[in-house]
Amino acid sequence: MSEIKRVISPDTERKDRLPPGQRLTDKWPVLHHGHVPSIDVKAWTFKISGLVEAERTLTYSEFTDLPHIEVFSDIHCVTTWSRYNNAWEGVSTAVIKDLVKLKPEAEYVMVEGAKGFTTNIPLDDFFQPDALFALKHDGQAITAEHGAPVRLVVPRLSFWKSAKWVTGIRFMAKDEPGFWEGAGYHMHGDPWLEERYGGR
Repeated sequence: MSEIKRVISPDTERKDRLPPGQRLTDKWPVLHHGHVPSIDVKAWTFKISGLVEAERTLTYSEFTDLPHIEVFSDIHCVTTWSRYNNAWEGVSTAVIKDLVKLKPEAEYVMVEGAKGFTTNIPLDDFFQPDALFALKHDGQAITAEHGAPVRLVVPRLSFWKSAKWVTGIRFMAKDEPGFWEGAGYHMHGDPWLEERYGGR
């Protein structure tokens, strides 16, 4: 594997890194709905579907063999905790552009995960340089409780948008709510604008 590209999330370079209404912690709380799924990586696949010229499905080994990046970022959770100085390693979302050809009408992506979990993200946010499908956190493999084997990380949005247990993505022309958005969470989720519940 070639040398890993390193990306610093721009929010870590703000003079005041703590969004309004947030409190700082050095812990990484485990928050999710229901039980942690048991996922066999030998059977795991990553499907790219929706508004693409040709759908594609990758095995776990094919996915993890894609080029890796390292990202340094903060975490901001909708439940008002924030954690600074997180180091991630995984596959950049930008790599997807090399795997499939997007149709011009694609403007959003639905991230799909185990147990029916989904979250919607505009492509402008999804393809930011600091967004990745994380395999490691702070030098260690991500645990099942935190979303293994693959977790999306979108540092500039609230952390529920960083979906756990990812199994694929579906490109869309129009926005539609994912799991938590359908339960009342904000459709976008910018922590700096306090986009926590309701609204678009």
